[in-house]
Amino acid sequence: MDPSVALSLIVGILQGIFEWLPISSEGNITLYLTVVENVSPAVAVQLSLFLHAGTALSALAYYRDEVAALLGEIPNWRPDRAFDRDRSELTFLVVATLATGVVGLPAYVALEELVSQLAGGAFVALIGVLLIVTGFVQRGVEGRGGRRGTPDLVDAVLVGGLQGLAILPGVSRSGTTASALLLRGHDGPSSFRLSFLLSIPAALGAGAITTLSDGIPAISPAMAAVALATSAIVGYLTIDALMRLVERVSFWLVCVGLGALAVIGGGVFLV
Repeated sequence: MDPSVALSLIVGILQGIFEWLPISSEGNITLYLTVVENVSPAVAVQLSLFLHAGTALSALAYYRDEVAALLGEIPNWRPDRAFDRDRSELTFLVVATLATGVVGLPAYVALEELVSQLAGGAFVALIGVLLIVTGFVQRGVEGRGGRRGTPDLVDAVLVGGLQGLAILPGVSRSGTTASALLLRGHDGPSSFRLSFLLSIPAALGAGAITTLSDGIPAISPAMAAVALATSAIVGYLTIDALMRLVERVSFWLVCVGLGALAVIGGGVFLV
């Protein structure tokens, strides 16, 4: 098999699985590309961000009925009733997406500068530290959650801002946003559902920004299409099972374990 085809299939499969787990798909795919495939950190980050567009399509297909219902509320939306029960989720998604852009675009610029300054080993170790932090944040919210029925403005700004920061590899987007909603009193299923709905515009935006600013990184346009299609198909096939798995497995331990290995491996590269 052509190495580029194999690489496209592997990263597509990893993205399709990792996106739904609170372990940072971007961080772990970046680690794989950097350590196993010997891809430069800058290119690895660009490719991992690009792949998010595939799982955004998965989430769009999985939640198609809910997305259609939300879009159907747009003609009835009014500012003075923005967070009424029937319109609160639409308002939440719009405001949170705007907050993601406000925080995420400067974070993306800072990330590009940071990656260009760090050697490969230091970058791997940094991802490891962020994975460990992500794991302990998840540990802190285990068992949390409440009975709040609808999101409000504070939820939207807080969660959207945190999603913008999750552009940093090693910071789990789903883990961070769902954890914030749990701490705000939402129950587990609602928190992950809102998190995955919110991922759709953010992930499509990340893929578009990466492509427009840097082109399709690391692989040819044809292989990029293969990777994108693979991540979309695998993501759609796995989202339901992996959402159930999240409720049973302590993924904070996975984050901490992977992060520790990355810190050790990055230190070895620096020696």
